[in-house]
Amino acid sequence: MEQPGLESVARKHRSRLGRFHATHSYWAVLVAILAGFLFAGLAPDTDWATSILVLLETGTLVLALRTSGWRVTQSRVVLVLVVVGISAAAANLVWEGNALAAVLDVLTGFLTLAIAIVVALGAVEQGEINSKSVAGAICVYLLIGLLFTYIYGLMAVIGHGPFFAQGTDGTRPIRVYFSYVTLATLGYGDYTPADNAGHTFAVLEALIGQIFLVTVVAVVVARLRPTRRG
Repeated sequence: MEQPGLESVARKHRSRLGRFHATHSYWAVLVAILAGFLFAGLAPDTDWATSILVLLETGTLVLALRTSGWRVTQSRVVLVLVVVGISAAAANLVWEGNALAAVLDVLTGFLTLAIAIVVALGAVEQGEINSKSVAGAICVYLLIGLLFTYIYGLMAVIGHGPFFAQGTDGTRPIRVYFSYVTLATLGYGDYTPADNAGHTFAVLEALIGQIFLVTVVAVVVARLRPTRRG
């Protein structure tokens, strides 16, 4: 009769079959996220640029999964996101309209959230705090700003009036700027939300950004230990 302890170990080992070797080196993921951030902030607010941005987010999710040791096909939700992301990027070059723009904002938001969850879980799975954990924390922080960029974009599309009090919905680069200024609580004041929903999400983003810095990032840096040589 097989002992319960050995059965548990065997079951755990079988559950890991088919996984990649998890490097947990999130520096490459960080570079991909920075590429998405720069593209979102510098590229024109056009259909082709939106399609490329969706593909960048999809590719970053696949890279984050591989870095954490998971195959895309191991999660139906992730697989659906990847397939839908590629399909939506292609469809955006053929069709246009507010409905598709809203769908793309929702999709890129979910892709960004999925990347953040994969990176966070992968960093925790290491069981120790090291330079890879620092890279993971920076990744999540940058992804928060991108996530709210897409939320503001969705609000601009489905809202009845201009998103900003300055009388405009703003372009995607402007919303990227506004999101990260809010996340860092710089408060320049050149762009401000026009209604209560915008005010609420802006305050929420600022709170999340500050709480993340003074808790997660501060703890990771405080507990970071130098790598032993030899």
